[in-house]
Amino acid sequence: MFILYQINQIMNIIVPFYLHQLKEEAAITRKFLKIIPDDKLEWQAHPKSMSIKRLAAHLAELPGWIPMAIDTDVLDFSKGDYSPTPINSNEELLAIFEENQKQAEAALLRANDAILQNLWTMKNGDEIFFTITKQEVIRMAISQTIHHRAQMGVYLRLLSIPIPGSYGPSADELGL
Repeated sequence: MFILYQINQIMNIIVPFYLHQLKEEAAITRKFLKIIPDDKLEWQAHPKSMSIKRLAAHLAELPGWIPMAIDTDVLDFSKGDYSPTPINSNEELLAIFEENQKQAEAALLRANDAILQNLWTMKNGDEIFFTITKQEVIRMAISQTIHHRAQMGVYLRLLSIPIPGSYGPSADELGL
């Protein structure tokens, strides 16, 4: 009986943890997205790099991976039903981000820890890239947000745009 009690207690901590992490990272991401100038959307750091527009759209879309992970079991690229969200202004970018963030929070609130242990597969037709738990997909989406936000920070720095702090003040905020 005690073991069942412990399992029940453990099974109610993952969703709140990810909801907290999602909100914390969204607040930081929002600061970065807000300062992307409309006249720099086509800028690229390198020909192999994403443009600011593509990178920013990806950042705005990443919270959408959370409801996708919770509500589906497979992402199959061979279906060809994805195209990057078109953005033409900072205002559109922020609206896309806020909508995806809202949907991500709602998906987590209707989920439970047991659902997050179910498997989720990324593939392209018959080629399976990986199968991981839905919990791991959520972790990956949050990690990807952090990773791509750091890329955006480099882009902004290269354009001499003062960047906000992430986990403390930036050199710009400190006047360094």
